[in-house]
Amino acid sequence: FLPFGLLIDQWRWKVFSGEITPAEYNKAWWELRTKYQGIAPPVERSEADFDPGAKYHVAANVPYTRYFLAHILQFQFHRGLAQAAGCHEPLHRCSIYDNEAAGAKLDKMLAMGQSRPWPDALEAIDGRREMDASAILDYFAPLKQWLDEQNQGRPTGW
Repeated sequence: FLPFGLLIDQWRWKVFSGEITPAEYNKAWWELRTKYQGIAPPVERSEADFDPGAKYHVAANVPYTRYFLAHILQFQFHRGLAQAAGCHEPLHRCSIYDNEAAGAKLDKMLAMGQSRPWPDALEAIDGRREMDASAILDYFAPLKQWLDEQNQGRPTGW
C-alpha cells in the first residue's frame, strides 16, 4: 500500500505545480507506478486514456496523504499497545486482543478527542511525538529476512 499511497499525491502535486502537463498525465502516472510499484500497464496506454482518474481520490481531488500516514501510524500504534500489553515476542506475533493494559492505553488516547494536538495522542500510545516508520520495519523484519535468504544471489527489483 505505501508505494501506491505515496505516488498518488506525488502525481497530484506535480500536476498542480505544472511539472506534469495535461499532454503527459497518463505517461507520468505509469512512470510513477513503475518507479514505486514495479508494475506496467497491462496493455498499451496513451494520453487518450486517463488511468489516474480511475482512482476516486484523483477524480474527486481528495488528498491521499492521509491514508499513507495512517498506514505508518497504525503500525506505530500497534507497537506501543503491544509494549503496553507486555508482549516481548516479535511484533508480528503480538496480539493486543482482550488485553486490559493495552485497552486502557488506547482508551486514554481516544479520550483526548480533538482536545489535544496529534503528537500528544501519539505520545500517549507510543511514547514518541514523531511519526516513525520503524514499527513497519520491525513488523515485517522476519519476512524481509526470509526473502533475503530466498533471493540470495538472485537479482531482485525492476
